Amino acid sequence: MLNKEDLEMRTAFDLSPYRRSTVGFDRLFDALENSFRTDAQESFPPFDIVRTGDDSYRITLAVAGFARDEIDITAQQNQLVISGQKNEKDEDGVEFVHRGIATRAFERRFQLADFVEVKEASYENGLLSISLERVVPEAMKPRKIEIGGGSHDNDDAPQLTDQKAA
Repeated sequence: MLNKEDLEMRTAFDLSPYRRSTVGFDRLFDALENSFRTDAQESFPPFDIVRTGDDSYRITLAVAGFARDEIDITAQQNQLVISGQKNEKDEDGVEFVHRGIATRAFERRFQLADFVEVKEASYENGLLSISLERVVPEAMKPRKIEIGGGSHDNDDAPQLTDQKAA
């Protein structure tokens, strides 16, 4: 079990000296820094990522207690952002003995690979499902190159002649 000092030491690890001597590794260092964070906010809401086909995926988030209009889904460049903000209503005359249903705001970010598109989103029984599909442009797909057969005239090829010294 980690105590508070251990937790503070883990989250205070500074990778900036290493960043100065690298080019193109920003994502790697960001991932390393993010792995040191143990904030409870980052674990809410819980989610699953499932491969549903060769080039299709589904992200499912458990967002029970939130209405459809309290959740925003934004896809921009290669990032998918899901956020939720509960519309607080003060209930007059209601005294909670225990309030355990999540009402805190959240934001989840997912880094998407190139050519991954958000196809649709649905919300049912407290689960938000987002369908993703990898759509590679035809110009980027591998293509098979046929090997032609046949005779090539080798008139331009150097000719070997047998010459005897006189």
